[in-house]
Amino acid sequence: MARAKAAKEIKEEPLEKQLWKAADKLRKNIDAAEYKHVVLGLIFLKYISDSFEEMFNKLQAREGEYAGADPEDKDEYKAENVFFVPPEARWSFLLAKARQPDVGTFIDAAMDAIEKENPSLKGVLPKVFARQNLDPTSLGGLIDLVGNIALGNAKARSADVLGHVFEYFLGEFALAEGKQGGQFYTPRSIVELLVAMLEPYKGRVFDPCCGSGGMFVQSEKFVEEHQGRVNDISIYGQESNQTTWRLAKMNLAIRGIDSSQVKWNNEGSFLNDAHKDLKADFIIANPPFNVSDWSGDLLRGDGRWQYGAPPVGNANFAWLQHFAYHLNSQGKAGVVLAKGALTSKTSGEGEILFIDARNLGHLINRRTKELSHDDIQKIADTYHSWRTTVGAQFIAPESSGCEKQGRDESRPYVDVPGFCASVPISRVAELDYVLTPGRYVGLPDEEDDFNFAERFAALKAEFEAQFKEEAVLNQAIAENLQRIKP
Repeated sequence: MARAKAAKEIKEEPLEKQLWKAADKLRKNIDAAEYKHVVLGLIFLKYISDSFEEMFNKLQAREGEYAGADPEDKDEYKAENVFFVPPEARWSFLLAKARQPDVGTFIDAAMDAIEKENPSLKGVLPKVFARQNLDPTSLGGLIDLVGNIALGNAKARSADVLGHVFEYFLGEFALAEGKQGGQFYTPRSIVELLVAMLEPYKGRVFDPCCGSGGMFVQSEKFVEEHQGRVNDISIYGQESNQTTWRLAKMNLAIRGIDSSQVKWNNEGSFLNDAHKDLKADFIIANPPFNVSDWSGDLLRGDGRWQYGAPPVGNANFAWLQHFAYHLNSQGKAGVVLAKGALTSKTSGEGEILFIDARNLGHLINRRTKELSHDDIQKIADTYHSWRTTVGAQFIAPESSGCEKQGRDESRPYVDVPGFCASVPISRVAELDYVLTPGRYVGLPDEEDDFNFAERFAALKAEFEAQFKEEAVLNQAIAENLQRIKP
């Protein structure tokens, strides 16, 4: 009975978690930072092979609009926005080689062949599979594992499943790498929150430090979930780490998102802005915190510094001004910054909405919290209520042309002690422009049935009892010490 119950629990575990455990078991002594390119590269290879195979079968059937088509004609695939996969790179070919000791060489060759046939993937795919520290037996097991993803699903759903697994694995690798993982991945609940607040239904979405492209993926998800048209938004990005940029290109390709405007260069957004003339409708970003070596001394007179030259020793203010420079007159930005960056000397008129979400979320491991869907909805609804009522006096009203599902537009904004407060900038000036939310939202209202006298009496009695216990223990220690012979 117990065994049957355990089997049922294993079955109910989400697919992505089962796959992660199995893949992690095959990792052995390989560093997570290196192993992620092996696993994610194979998932991507499976995705483009599945997409190619689906199109290949349609062409081979030669029915309807595909009558007379050649399944090996590359132009047929280009017309349908499908990557062409040559015979030596197709999943069926690699699966047949999975038990051979040189399987890694075959996979590297497959990656090269795909890049040659598809210019948009040039320099993107990993060629790390023939390395000495990668055990061929484990690699063969990984091919089998990835090959089973989406089995039993229609091919049309395969891309969704593979995309979901790719995204989940990115998050798990980021956790495994610790602080370094933050360079390429922003926790999904944070991304969902930013997108829910900005509502990028239509226009240009920009992330000048785009990591693995999670902001773009979630923006397109948001549009689809709210009956919008994905073609109504276009994405622009930049990334200075080439390895991370490669992850972004694969992450976007597996979702069918056009990444032609997601650029890479070594210098980064400050020294070599890849989108100098872009004025975006939305900026969603998680810039690297508190970077001291950002070449600020070389950019003292830069035209982006509309609010004063940023300090040479910290890039936080430079990032904020870079975002402001690239927004159009009606643009909105959602940005993740370290708590230490919450200080400003900017004056002006208007009000600022402060939300303290420290008490929201739940632990997913000993160090990491995650916001639930209800938490995200609570924060986003609070922001939209404030923007519609208080903020409307100072900023442009919201507009999108799409239905805002699940939101009560008529609910007026009110301050909630311990959670949110709308604060005049004059009050912020009184507190020397410190922008930490806790300074303004205060403490939550105490429960009405709290009795201070009773609580104090109980604590006092507990304290006195501990004193008595301490005295007894001290006496026992003293007696034991006396029994010890020198």
